[in-house]
Amino acid sequence: MDALGPQDTSIPQLVGDVFDAASAPDRARLIEPLLRPLGILSVVTVAGGIFAGLRLRGGWQELQVRVEDIQQVCASDVIALARHAEQISVDVFDNLLRAVLASPELAGSAAGVLLLAAIVRQLVTRRA
Repeated sequence: MDALGPQDTSIPQLVGDVFDAASAPDRARLIEPLLRPLGILSVVTVAGGIFAGLRLRGGWQELQVRVEDIQQVCASDVIALARHAEQISVDVFDNLLRAVLASPELAGSAAGVLLLAAIVRQLVTRRA
């Protein structure tokens, strides 16, 4: 991330930065809102299909990402997921905002604060 701040960094990149700095349980929580709006074709194609198994496990309606599900997931996979989810649903970052705010560790990290600021700015712009 560059030193200029969230206005110069994309939300998907910031999501990747937050994922990189997060604990394993928070990483799992961060991925869930990004996966929810995606259809079967999306989860199979985005990031080489790495998210397909965890999205399809347990049935389509029962999404719960576990820590062991994300062992092979890296920040670049999450950035690709966030970019794709952003194109699918305008509400995806609203849900991501809730997930970050629900975790004191995520919301209190430097990357988390930048992500929250970028999402809030986008929401204000979208509603204006």
